[in-house]
Amino acid sequence: ALINSPSVVLADEPSGNLDSANAKELHQLFFTLRKKFQQTFIIVTHNDELANMAVRKMMMKDGVFTN
Repeated sequence: ALINSPSVVLADEPSGNLDSANAKELHQLFFTLRKKFQQTFIIVTHNDELANMAVRKMMMKDGVFTN
């Protein structure tokens, strides 16, 4: 997905099946790539640690988005 250097990367539960050490490594990779290649990552996750690292966080409850 990253080979063509897309400007936007969509990731749905990217670390959902990883152990905690590999999940943290993947999370850091997202932020490294964002900075290095000026990419935007839209990440859907239940992982609060990853969500709290984001520049902007939106939450959905009962089908309604909140900031």
